[in-house]
Amino acid sequence: MSNLENTQAQMRKGVLEFCILSIISQGEIYPSDIIGKMKDAKLLVVEGTLYPLLTRLKNAGLLNYRWVESNSGPPRKYYVLTPIGENFLNELKLTWAELVLAVDETTNKTQTI
Repeated sequence: MSNLENTQAQMRKGVLEFCILSIISQGEIYPSDIIGKMKDAKLLVVEGTLYPLLTRLKNAGLLNYRWVESNSGPPRKYYVLTPIGENFLNELKLTWAELVLAVDETTNKTQTI
């Protein structure tokens, strides 16, 4: 993997949790639907990455889930943000806005000598 590809992968990883929490904040959702929404946004995530992240977020008190019976197989877990998760996401949104401004400020200014 080239240095550029590695840097790009690290940047995507850094926003993964924020994007997943944002998707879940829109309403109760099944993990494969999260993967689909991430794919639609060109942010690829695989089950091997998503499930451990969901478990970590649940253990941190940011998510809850409920089991829903399925006609086509085993019961499914549907995730939803907890009130703590909603507050956490709101703080991430503020942090993201500040970061975007800072990055824009430092990358879009023309340098004068």
